[in-house]
Amino acid sequence: MRILVVEDERMLADAIAEWLREEAHAVDVAGDGAAALERIGVNDYDVVILDRDLPRVHGDEVCRRMVADGRATRVLMLTAAAGVGDRVAGLSLGADDYLTKPFAMPELAARVLALGRRTRPGAPPVLRRAGITLDPARREVTRDGRYVSLSKKEFAVLFELLRADGTVVSAEHLLEKAWDEHADPFTGAVRLAILKLRRKLGDPQIIDTLPGVGYRIA
Repeated sequence: MRILVVEDERMLADAIAEWLREEAHAVDVAGDGAAALERIGVNDYDVVILDRDLPRVHGDEVCRRMVADGRATRVLMLTAAAGVGDRVAGLSLGADDYLTKPFAMPELAARVLALGRRTRPGAPPVLRRAGITLDPARREVTRDGRYVSLSKKEFAVLFELLRADGTVVSAEHLLEKAWDEHADPFTGAVRLAILKLRRKLGDPQIIDTLPGVGYRIA
């Protein structure tokens, strides 16, 4: 998934980003509300992890603008305020979930994964197609019962191909979902990831290339 972490405590933001990248997500970081709105206006995020007490533009206002724009992006709001009234206020603004600080990283990661499933309704927790089984929660992939070891990027690319359920996925979409905003679109990173996936998944080949269009698992 493509995730934006909006947190003005840099060490915490970097820790969250690092943890989620280990879970094979593409993660961008913004240190204030204005920077967050700028990135949200440019990138299509599945989940935004939004600290409530932000400089420049308050987290509440960021959430309001996202809701007003009708974005499908899910919002996980973070705050040090643990009172029931604070949680209700955050959810009333349009946040999809609410987590108080301090929190455990595994819980945050689990909540993000659950929110990501809501972004595209109907996506099952475990994806299966053409003999491939992908379990996002356990980060496990098998083909015809054989375990397949994948890198984080390969896992993310395969996830997007399986989630497309046989439809074509463009290289641009794969780059957006599996890499962060610093990725160079001209590096050939997607093509290389597809080549490695084909090798690791073995024969018969199941990833089709449609020149100038994208890739699919038929």
